[in-house]
Amino acid sequence: MTELLVTPKSVQHIEKLIELGADAFVIGEEKFGLRLAGEFKEPELREAIKLIHKHGKKAYIAVNGIFHNEHIDDLEAYIDLLHELKADRIIFGDPAVVMAMKHRENPIPLNWSAETIVTNHFQCNYWGDRGSQRAVLARELSIEEVLEIKEKSNVEIEVQVHGMTCMFQSKRKLLGNYFMYQDKVMKIENRKENDNMLLYDEERSNKYPIYEDGNGTHIMSPNDICLIEDLEELLEAQIDSFKIDGVLQTEEYINIATEQYRQAIDLFNEDPELYEDEKFMLLEPIEEVQKDYRPMDQGFLFKQTVY
Repeated sequence: MTELLVTPKSVQHIEKLIELGADAFVIGEEKFGLRLAGEFKEPELREAIKLIHKHGKKAYIAVNGIFHNEHIDDLEAYIDLLHELKADRIIFGDPAVVMAMKHRENPIPLNWSAETIVTNHFQCNYWGDRGSQRAVLARELSIEEVLEIKEKSNVEIEVQVHGMTCMFQSKRKLLGNYFMYQDKVMKIENRKENDNMLLYDEERSNKYPIYEDGNGTHIMSPNDICLIEDLEELLEAQIDSFKIDGVLQTEEYINIATEQYRQAIDLFNEDPELYEDEKFMLLEPIEEVQKDYRPMDQGFLFKQTVY
């Protein structure tokens, strides 16, 4: 059965998302993971994993940062901690994580997540041979490409079905540097305070969320992916996991999206015709909380990618 994977903002938020039917959770801390909905340092991480396991759910820890030499000792210590806490999966993009796991007995399974480069089944199987049990597909793929990768891969396949995506990341603090160049002082705040900072493309009337954290500068898509009306082929192909990405979203928004996608998956599993009849109504509660300046679309699932 397809897993519903969500991104909570706090330990308390996890409790609510469990009630709403989430199967698995992406958690972690900014120091090691990219673009997390919430910050889970060691005390919160311990509490969160304990809670998640108490309810028979799964905890996936984001260790998908881009690591330099000076990070390796901390990375290895963090991986030690995750083994102590019995995390269910480690999400990675940097092969340094694989090397840090290489000589462990009973290592935590890996989910390979390298953003835009996860585009074919050869890559998925390559990392599958090196400890990965799952590949997180790029968001720029068509439905035909997704289905072919699923058919020819020896690992689980994860697809993002809802939320914004990252268009650009720089390790540099581009915003801070820009303001300093103008002789202005800009304190880089946690994104909880500046989650409405936008780049405005007047020509296309697009607004791109932008924020800085310890991993640099992130520019996000102007639209949100929303596939709640288009899940049939993905479910028929038995895609292993649907992810709702809640970065820069409110708890209320993540809750509503989780509840609606839970209903969509359950309806299809009960009877595909029920899903077909009711899928349009499932969209309405999400539309009610969607920001006016953020249109929803199907990403690149049914259109050609333009670079």
